Amino acid sequence: MQIYTPDWVKHAVFYQIFPDRFAKSHHPHKKLLKNASWEAWDEMPTLQGYKGGDLWGVIEKLDYLKDLGINAIYFTPIFQSASNHRYHTHDYYQVDPMLGGNAAFRDLLEAAHERNIRVVLDGVFNHASRGFFFFHDVLENGPHSPWVDWFKIHDWPVSPYNGEYPANYEGWDNNRALPVFNHDNPEVREYIMEVAEYWIKFGIDGWRLDVPFEVKAPGFWQEFRDRVKAINPEAYIVGEVWEDSREWLDGTQFDGVMNYLFAAPTIAFAAGDRVVMEQVQGRSYHPYPPLFAKEYAEKIQEVLALYPWEIQLTQLNLLASHDTARLLSIAGGDRASVELATILLMTYPGAPSIYYGDEVGLPGALDPDSRRAFPMEDKWEQDVLSYHRYLIDLRNRYAALRTGAYQVLFAETTVYVFSRVLGGEEVIVAVNVGTASGKAHISWDETGLRSRPSEILYGSAELEWGEENPSQLSLTIPARTGCILTAASS
Repeated sequence: MQIYTPDWVKHAVFYQIFPDRFAKSHHPHKKLLKNASWEAWDEMPTLQGYKGGDLWGVIEKLDYLKDLGINAIYFTPIFQSASNHRYHTHDYYQVDPMLGGNAAFRDLLEAAHERNIRVVLDGVFNHASRGFFFFHDVLENGPHSPWVDWFKIHDWPVSPYNGEYPANYEGWDNNRALPVFNHDNPEVREYIMEVAEYWIKFGIDGWRLDVPFEVKAPGFWQEFRDRVKAINPEAYIVGEVWEDSREWLDGTQFDGVMNYLFAAPTIAFAAGDRVVMEQVQGRSYHPYPPLFAKEYAEKIQEVLALYPWEIQLTQLNLLASHDTARLLSIAGGDRASVELATILLMTYPGAPSIYYGDEVGLPGALDPDSRRAFPMEDKWEQDVLSYHRYLIDLRNRYAALRTGAYQVLFAETTVYVFSRVLGGEEVIVAVNVGTASGKAHISWDETGLRSRPSEILYGSAELEWGEENPSQLSLTIPARTGCILTAASS
């Protein structure tokens, strides 16, 4: 079958926002919680505390994102909830009043779309929460509730709060705060489909689906895709699946997944033995043990072979998220590791995603530390922001870095070199993760590339063509750096 994925995603640079922690406004339309006792913005976050970020604050930051080169936002959940992360959904039709409600979200959508920035929302459709109206009715009325079959009730009485008694219903990951939907119930299925359709009609540009692999009902995600795409064929559907995702990336379900299969080897290569093991062990991805260039090339080729090219171009590529430690902390504070990995991220097929704050050097260990508030400007690492902005600009300027073919040219010891080619546009990317300068030796005639690189777009390198063999290129890259090259424009 022919696979179709949204074209705009292939040219997108995403920015992931955790709404409570990104920006707090003083908007004149803000009627609620003007004087709430929020956690101090610059203090370490807690599991249950709120810092008061809202959607009007995001609106005020849109010009900053536009200047950075961002053209798509992925929001972690924004619907009414009783948790700072909002994965405990109370009402799927209402944006949380702490964030400004539906009115603020409509303003944000309009403001984002005016700047050609797309907006993707987090769909938490595997489970709801104890505060979800339908489940609350079960709590009040027990087996007499008309909503009993919407959940997986095992026995009575249910115990939603008291851990001394069995919950007697299925909660996600055995968490009684998150009652799991019964997706085999046609009414539940229809409810979720209508929620998805409602927000697509409202104007969102796609859905990121939380733990979609937990939904086992046959044909569920096929129907979800059909109904969403019937309203907006260009809507993006991306699943949170951390491992081999061929089961969902057959062209009938998701357009892509959060590409932890790219993140893990990239971190293992860029950070190597700097990886702080307690920040990654036991997680659902494996950025360890350290990889040399040859091993990294093998891992990347395996990932590129997993899915059709049309799917590869709409993967959501990332180095960190709200579910992981931030790369700076994973790498023990080594800033070169972050820059090297960011070069690889911004030059890889698929849509790169920046976790808010990474672009200004924000650290963060595992949750809740990785969900710190976005720092004030005087705390920004300006050099980190500068290279993020420059690398994003290169990606936006060179179509080859977005949709061009990917070919490994050299991968030995600590040096990795590859090309991205689209038509006559050829870009070469080289990184050296070693602590000494490294050399790549490339027989140019064997690469199939038409133009010799002569212009350095990013970083530094020494190019030397062989005297006896003019097609032999020796590329010298300084320690712990990367460079991007192309043929000089005429």
